Amino acid sequence: MDYNGFFASALDALRDERRYRIFADLERIAGRFPQAIWHSPQGKRDVVIWCSNDYLGMAQHPKVIGAMVETATRMGTGAGGTRNIAGTNHPLVELERELADLHGKEAALVFTSGYVSNQTGIPTIAKLLPNCLLLSDALNHNSMIEGVRQSGCEKLVWRHNDVGHLEELLKAADPKRPKVILFESLYSMDGDVAPVHAICDLAEKYGAMTYADEVHAVGMYGPRGGGICEREGAMHRVDVLEGTLAKAFGCLGGFITGSKEMVDAVRSYAPGFIFTTALPPAICAAATAAIKHLKTSQWERDRHQDRAARVKAVLNAAGLPVMPSTTHIVPLFVGDPDKVKAASDMLLAEHGIYIQPINYPTVPRGEERLRITPSPYHDDLLIDKLAEALVDVWDRLELPTRQQAMAAE
Repeated sequence: MDYNGFFASALDALRDERRYRIFADLERIAGRFPQAIWHSPQGKRDVVIWCSNDYLGMAQHPKVIGAMVETATRMGTGAGGTRNIAGTNHPLVELERELADLHGKEAALVFTSGYVSNQTGIPTIAKLLPNCLLLSDALNHNSMIEGVRQSGCEKLVWRHNDVGHLEELLKAADPKRPKVILFESLYSMDGDVAPVHAICDLAEKYGAMTYADEVHAVGMYGPRGGGICEREGAMHRVDVLEGTLAKAFGCLGGFITGSKEMVDAVRSYAPGFIFTTALPPAICAAATAAIKHLKTSQWERDRHQDRAARVKAVLNAAGLPVMPSTTHIVPLFVGDPDKVKAASDMLLAEHGIYIQPINYPTVPRGEERLRITPSPYHDDLLIDKLAEALVDVWDRLELPTRQQAMAAE
């Protein structure tokens, strides 16, 4: 039996569909972000990262690095096992308290990643609700889709951000049946925002729970970095707020926050929590330092929004097809899997600019794009160089201009 042949065929299928991905070997340098070293086939090269989810550059913040180094020196590197076996390291207890406070909830539970918090949190909650009906936004992240699938519960998918369609589905459901509405507060590929209050209004009207993924918003929105729901004054209206420690907080891990009973039930039943080694103390301490800093510092959020607005303005002025976005996400439309890969390769090899191509299944076929995420540390010179490089690549590859992309819509 040629087992490797099966794997090779699967890889060939990805290549035929233009979905095979190659990772760039990058070495970030603390204190110089977004500068990095690319270990290219021809040797080391300086590059600028334009697509990191370390949105605020907190992975290099002195407070965060200091907390990690001090805690690792004092407590060692590993957590020693699952929390059920090894107990809970104290920095993890402090982190969960900090997260509960951030979102105005009674309790929080930390997982090894944002993906896991959705993948195991959603089905655990759903299975504990008898005959639960899950109503999921059509553009929810794969981790939420997997969580819904693994629940084994009935699901209904509502059109993206269409509260009219959501109400139709809720109205048709048995009023006595437990229901959970699942949505993201900020969708990372298009940069659009959920109508949080309208969703909560429907949840209250039809007796449903609400579960909001704030992964791409925590740290960056709201007066203390609580996310879109905090910015909209809606944290108290959402039953479960889920997020990550790996993006704006610059570390690793995911979490859910909510009532004491809900969090304790997930802690007690979720296999993805029970049977997984806990986050190490040093990572927990670093995440706590990032959260505490961003609760009181507005500079990063203000500068971040300023940089995103300038990138959009400069790229639009250059005639590039910037897709509409009211947030820090700057999607640039390409619409072809081969050309989006070629554009990414040219930017890296010829201009020292790293922007990973986004293609199917992350976005629908025909909506391939470059996803640009400015940080507070991308200065005007870097933005101007980005625009010049993009115009060069767009001209040489004959990619759609802003006017052509708008006409196609």
